[in-house]
Amino acid sequence: MTRLAYNQTFHRAFASTKMSRFSTNSRSRFDPRRPQAVSDVLDRTDAFLALRAGVEQVAALQRDLSALLPDYLASNVEPGFIKDGVLALFAAHNALAARLRHLEPRLLADLQQRGWAVDALRIRVRPQPMKEAAPPKQARMSPAGASALQELAETLEPSPLQEALARMAARHQAGKDKK
Repeated sequence: MTRLAYNQTFHRAFASTKMSRFSTNSRSRFDPRRPQAVSDVLDRTDAFLALRAGVEQVAALQRDLSALLPDYLASNVEPGFIKDGVLALFAAHNALAARLRHLEPRLLADLQQRGWAVDALRIRVRPQPMKEAAPPKQARMSPAGASALQELAETLEPSPLQEALARMAARHQAGKDKK
């Protein structure tokens, strides 16, 4: 499909839904410069009712999974949609997926007991993006502490501990000299 044909199709579909950023059935005046809650955006038009229902279902599933699973699993498992009685669960990595498979019978029974129309679970691995590494610590030592470390290093026999203490004292004394 060419870009022109796509644009024409999009505009026809958009015009047929009679959607507007400034819909008359919105509860408050829309301001594009302000952040909007997802629920407010989905309430703005009837075209999003099915999407809103799906979002609410996933949110409710997430709440129930958080209550049913141990903390280390709940924070690394995301629910998908329920299709033909099968709930897709996405684990952050293989080890969590394996642990989730061990809990599958109990979890399935607990979800059914809470009223979810689920006959089976499908556990998949969906790697999550890498988190940014924590910045290295920037510990500061007082001049008195640095000199005490230096004195201790001088009293010790040559060893890895003595070398480490001497390097640490030198690093903190050098930082003091720079200032």
